[in-house]
Amino acid sequence: MQEFLLFLTRSLVEHPDAVKVEEIEEDGDLVFEITVDEDDLGRVIGRGGRVANALRSLARAAAVREERRVLVDILD
Repeated sequence: MQEFLLFLTRSLVEHPDAVKVEEIEEDGDLVFEITVDEDDLGRVIGRGGRVANALRSLARAAAVREERRVLVDILD
């Protein structure tokens, strides 16, 4: 799933080499922290948070297979 989020995020930004996705296990939940270049932050969050919400929805849908709860954080 980490590779999936990395692929999606890199396809959205102008500086794909700066994208990092870190996977953290927290209280049985899987937390993915996405870090992007400062100039690309607006692209990943989107207008009104729509892109960020779409990334979260896709991650949750992919997590259904593994029967896990997934959280996606976008760090600035």
